[in-house]
Amino acid sequence: MPPAPTLGIDLGGTKVESALVDASGRVLHSHRHPTDAERGPDRVVADIVACVEACLEAATARASAAGIGVAGQVDTEAGVVQTAPNLGWTDVPLRDRLEDALDLPVVVDNDVRAITWGVWSEGAGRGIDDLVVIFIGTGIGGGIVSNGELLEGRRGTAGELGHLPIVMGGRDCHCPNEGCWEAYAGGWAIAERMRDAVRRNPVAGSAIVDRAGSIAGITGRTVHAACEDGDPLAEQIVADTETAIGLGLTGIANALNPARIVLGGGVIEGRPAYVDAARRIVDERALAPAAQALDIVASDLGGRAGPVGAATMARHQTATAGRPSAS
Repeated sequence: MPPAPTLGIDLGGTKVESALVDASGRVLHSHRHPTDAERGPDRVVADIVACVEACLEAATARASAAGIGVAGQVDTEAGVVQTAPNLGWTDVPLRDRLEDALDLPVVVDNDVRAITWGVWSEGAGRGIDDLVVIFIGTGIGGGIVSNGELLEGRRGTAGELGHLPIVMGGRDCHCPNEGCWEAYAGGWAIAERMRDAVRRNPVAGSAIVDRAGSIAGITGRTVHAACEDGDPLAEQIVADTETAIGLGLTGIANALNPARIVLGGGVIEGRPAYVDAARRIVDERALAPAAQALDIVASDLGGRAGPVGAATMARHQTATAGRPSAS
């Protein structure tokens, strides 16, 4: 008899997505529900429960457990969201609240560490014992598999690779610190760097402002679309972003010596050429032993990455403490 499916929940500041996922990583049912972080944790938890109930309404199988990924720092042992800037949360006991509401075992982790379970078990990192997963969206998150073990760290916050400082005295980050990798290559930073460039050079930036409607309306998507159309200022911002991504990955390659780095997230999906650029820069700049036989590839899970990863995490962490199986 096949294992019971598990629930995967991907929680963001504006929406929550849940999926019932079988042991092969196939999504059986899914549902997306809007949420408003400004209403506070109680209302957001209610949104999560409503989303899960809608997902399970048509299901014929009961979930055995639920996993949820949250963008922020999570005490995985206690199931507490310590800080989640996009939700405005501090020390929220999410596991206890969801277990009471759903009557299921619940595993809570950082969103990209949850995604790493899915990439490692069902996606482009399958079968790799030394793996780094980097998702570049609004921010940058990571997951690290070393010698067949997913690294958690002392307080469950291992993998905050977006907050590696890469520039002394550099740009302000949201963490808050300065010079973080995320402050140069995250989606919010791409938009912010373009806004700064437009303010410095209004003439060169006029086409970007026209496209976005205002300086404040500039987003990472605006920059990428303008680059595709040959806008010189956008091309420069994208080139600098390529360098920033490549330099960050060079440091990761040198420090961790993975066999494969898997890149995903909205920024990568919006401009897949970043993967080839990153590979070239790492080949040029990383220590030769670290660069040799290192694969840098795009995630193949697409929009399923969040819920599939969270469901995979729940399946394995409630069953064993080991690595994902090949099933």
